[in-house]
Amino acid sequence: MQGREKWRGAFRLFILHSPLPPPRSRPSLCGRRSQSQGRGCAGQQTLVFTYGTLKQGFSNHCLFQEMICSGDASYVNVHHTASHYPFVCGPYRVQFLLNLLGEGQQVWGEVYTMSGTRITPMDKLEGTCWGHYEQLLILICRGGDTGDEDAVDEVMVGTKAYFTYQSYVEDLWKCNGEKSYCIYSEKEARGYIRRKDRSVDTTFLDHMRVFVSSLAE
Repeated sequence: MQGREKWRGAFRLFILHSPLPPPRSRPSLCGRRSQSQGRGCAGQQTLVFTYGTLKQGFSNHCLFQEMICSGDASYVNVHHTASHYPFVCGPYRVQFLLNLLGEGQQVWGEVYTMSGTRITPMDKLEGTCWGHYEQLLILICRGGDTGDEDAVDEVMVGTKAYFTYQSYVEDLWKCNGEKSYCIYSEKEARGYIRRKDRSVDTTFLDHMRVFVSSLAE
């Protein structure tokens, strides 16, 4: 018995004085930094559906190019809205997606994933703090060719899109004759004036009021 107790005591001393192995680290959920993960892989990722001048080949796509180069955004694919929405142009040929579910057509655009911290430049471009656009969730699909509404092979939820501010949705829809585009192309882009080239003496909302009232007459 005494020998057994001595053995147990020696074992306890060995356990107490032996260096502990380093804790096993959990595998990172982020992995290596990539373009789709951006700076700080722990940051929240946001899917954004773009349908106008932010698309490839148009004047404001440089914003995405900068974010892609810095690793804060990456291109996903071409998608279209799962439901019908009106897609029209307003003053300066600015594009507007109207939150009138069931009207218009399915709208085609591009989806990008962005780090959450990089949404701010997008909000600034879209004028969310000035009542130009509001950011809403939208259901989108990846499918067949443009116009082929039945060829859907993937549905994505949790995607954000910039919709026209609700206060002038109805007026924009009516003054466009309740006619909608399904895609923003070079034809629709003709006549578009970038913000830096617009009049600084009148706000965009003032131009919107003039645009709506002039077409309603």
